Amino acid sequence: MDEAAAAAKNYSPHVLIFPFPAQGHVNSMLKLAELLSLSDVYITFLVSKNIHDRLLHHTDVKSRFSNNPGFYLQVLPREIDEDHPTSPDAVAKFFDSLQIYGKPYLRELIDDKGNRNKRPPITSIIADLSAALEVAQEIGLPFIYFRTISACAFWSYFCIPQLIEAGELPFLGDDMDVRIVKVKGMEEFLRRRDLPSICRGRDLANPVFKLFVSETLQTVGAQGLILNTFDHLEEPILNLIRSKYPNLYTIGPLHTHLKTRLQAAKLTSISAESSNSLWEEDRSCINWLDEQPAKSVIYVSFGSITRVTRDQLMEFWHGLADSGIRFLWVLRPDSIIRKEGEIKTPEEVDLEEATKARGYMVGWAPQEEILAHQAIGGFLTHSGWNSTLESIVAGKPMICWPFFADQQINSRFVGEVWKLGLDMKDTCDRVIVERMVRELMEERRDELLERGAEMAKLAKNAISDGASSFLNLNRLVEDIRRTRIPTKG
Repeated sequence: MDEAAAAAKNYSPHVLIFPFPAQGHVNSMLKLAELLSLSDVYITFLVSKNIHDRLLHHTDVKSRFSNNPGFYLQVLPREIDEDHPTSPDAVAKFFDSLQIYGKPYLRELIDDKGNRNKRPPITSIIADLSAALEVAQEIGLPFIYFRTISACAFWSYFCIPQLIEAGELPFLGDDMDVRIVKVKGMEEFLRRRDLPSICRGRDLANPVFKLFVSETLQTVGAQGLILNTFDHLEEPILNLIRSKYPNLYTIGPLHTHLKTRLQAAKLTSISAESSNSLWEEDRSCINWLDEQPAKSVIYVSFGSITRVTRDQLMEFWHGLADSGIRFLWVLRPDSIIRKEGEIKTPEEVDLEEATKARGYMVGWAPQEEILAHQAIGGFLTHSGWNSTLESIVAGKPMICWPFFADQQINSRFVGEVWKLGLDMKDTCDRVIVERMVRELMEERRDELLERGAEMAKLAKNAISDGASSFLNLNRLVEDIRRTRIPTKG
């Protein structure tokens, strides 16, 4: 065997995966890491110290990958300014620290050639951060963007320069129902209120606004783009994206795709009750659900970042109570904005007592398992993309109350385009909450459940052997295998 053939035989692709430090991003990228590991791809998963510690404390990530020595959890330098960025200022600080400390660290990590942990050299990068792209371009290393948002949200970000050029941004006046016509493919139904939340500001020079737009536009410098979606769900928008990004990998729904591949590899027991949650899950709610009638409970969760005021909390609570519908409500300990030292009011205590018979509240919950439970008949959600996909796969209709970023446009597609639920954005009124809960769970229950079941079937078909998401994942793996370390001239 000649030297070239021997090198090819011993070659091991090694991917550095680097997610933005938030629950939705980390969750999606860990699922991708597990899928790639099943194909014998080495993975270095790079996270901040905060994310690293929470993963080790609240998940089984170590044991889950223990049978695969090719997976390694790597920690960013402590200088990276990150403490679960939830505000525009925190996001800006994180990106600034990436430029100062993150890029030199990435160069060092890649240049190490794997010797630090006796692993093969890094041969490509998958990330959703332009700082990683810039380092890859300097070194000549293949880079694939993984945007963990929907295709429709990604496309709306991409079209922001056209909105500015046409005078549709910034908004003139306060009417949020003015039609937006310069997002191609959405001209017939998109309103101002449906654009990503960063578009609501009047200052186009705002650093965070510019950052979001820049991060999207820089994706054209990558060798490929991964989206956690499936072709049937977003096909018209995906076709528009392919006109700019021909090498597009649609590999979703990722959470279900992973389960089917684990089952095929006879490894289902390893991840049967696994999650990538950054919070401790209270599984007592599963026992409560087991005692409820089929399709009788609405699940309420606003995700990992949304924070509500006390007034908003009370509007939702009264609306749920007045609807007469059973509910399971996730309220994170940090999700209510209270004044320092403020405690529960008598009204909150009374409501909590009054709804005990048909309501259950937890700090965090195993969401995928809950949405798949036979007792759940609907989902009141913040319209984060992972939550939206999990609800689609489970066939559960949604009431959408988006908070920020991509969630506004996701909710419009759920209600207006996919007809999988109701859009309740920009309102928080107990009468509307009550009406929409009853509409979802009683008046339009059969219609919405039937539509949900149809889309759930299409989602599961997409990841079956020979279908679009299945083939795209195989193509991604093969493209990763073809990558090589750049040679220095």
